[in-house]
Amino acid sequence: MRLSLLLLLGAWAVPGGLGDRAFLSATAPNLDEEEKYSAHMPAHLRCDACRAVAYQMWQHLAKAEAKLHTPDSRGRQELSESEYTDVLDRSCSQNWQDYGVREVNQMKRLTGPGLGKGPEPSISVMVTGGPWPNRLSRMCLQYLGDFGEDEIYEAHQQGREAVEALLCGGALGACLAEAAVTREEL
Repeated sequence: MRLSLLLLLGAWAVPGGLGDRAFLSATAPNLDEEEKYSAHMPAHLRCDACRAVAYQMWQHLAKAEAKLHTPDSRGRQELSESEYTDVLDRSCSQNWQDYGVREVNQMKRLTGPGLGKGPEPSISVMVTGGPWPNRLSRMCLQYLGDFGEDEIYEAHQQGREAVEALLCGGALGACLAEAAVTREEL
């Protein structure tokens, strides 16, 4: 198993002038056994993973629609069933290498495109590769099976938030389950 480390640097702090530079340091997140070796996405990262999958599906569909030259009667670019089915399959089979895990405020979070919510630390280390791409691909394929391409494309036509609400919300959604765990811990 190959894990990559990506050091994300913020700006140097210069509180007193040119000679007073603050020293910045960061360590890689300390992954537990489940986070290192499980074939499945750990429960505490499923909401982030779901949001990443929803973003990638939405992004792939939007790019495919932008390539169309003939709008429908409402002026929108609409993919045929075979086109959006193919695009959604490709969105799940991508390499997912831009995603990884890092620690933010003593909490491990999945990071990557579409997940930039909340305060960003000035410096952090992100662990990519390893099990994360396979886990995201599996989750993506599971959502395709659970909801189907037609329902996902209908949500896409309503916007990115609708895709995220479909996949991650609802009674059994990954983000609602995370909210329930957080409330129980309080």
